[in-house]
Amino acid sequence: MSNSVKTVHTREKSRENEGMVKKGTSTLEEAEILRMFPSFVWKTQLKQDIIKRVSQDVVSALELLRQAKPGLESSLSWQSDHDLYQSERFGQLRSSIQEAVTKVFEFLKIADTPFVMTGLWANMNAPGSSHKMHNHPNNVLSGVYYAQTGKGADTINFHDPRPQKDVIKPPVTELTADNTDQVVVTVNDGTLLVFPSWLSHSVDTNRSHQTRISISFNIMFSQYAETLSQPLWSVNTRMA
Repeated sequence: MSNSVKTVHTREKSRENEGMVKKGTSTLEEAEILRMFPSFVWKTQLKQDIIKRVSQDVVSALELLRQAKPGLESSLSWQSDHDLYQSERFGQLRSSIQEAVTKVFEFLKIADTPFVMTGLWANMNAPGSSHKMHNHPNNVLSGVYYAQTGKGADTINFHDPRPQKDVIKPPVTELTADNTDQVVVTVNDGTLLVFPSWLSHSVDTNRSHQTRISISFNIMFSQYAETLSQPLWSVNTRMA
């Protein structure tokens, strides 16, 4: 398993040559870290009254979807069709997701661009089951809402997207957000995560005594081909 670090807030100031030179003998002025091209995960919590309403909707919907299926055995997983956004039972959750996505686009300073939910599906992971590393192609944002978690089934792993990450892997004295290749995010009932669809993620084995239930989704710009797929350079720009 890859080395990983729990969710942390990184400090903007670097440690001053710690353990490298004796005090007073440094040849360097004060240093700064320039953080570039971050991979973000937007984490929020639904309000308690909304969590209760969504939970009731999810439970009733899953009971209906699985009424003719046997109980989920240990170490097995089940995934619904990806069109649950068409169901009225998921109306409240769909609305909360749309609000969250709007805030993410505002944070990223993306111009007011219409978007659409291209998929919404339920995941049920019985004790002993897991979900291998994957991403969600052909979408701009993806995310997950946690309807039922528990101790031992309350994390998701995000993996370093840089292909060079495994070229050189020296030993470290401490795992931090700056040297790890995997970050573990802790979640609970009512947590909503939004992240770039290209960001690979996985779920460790469910070590709790109950089924882990989550609702995943994908988001894409509504009229990408018509409005966003044109070249960014102008017709008067000469190509090198």
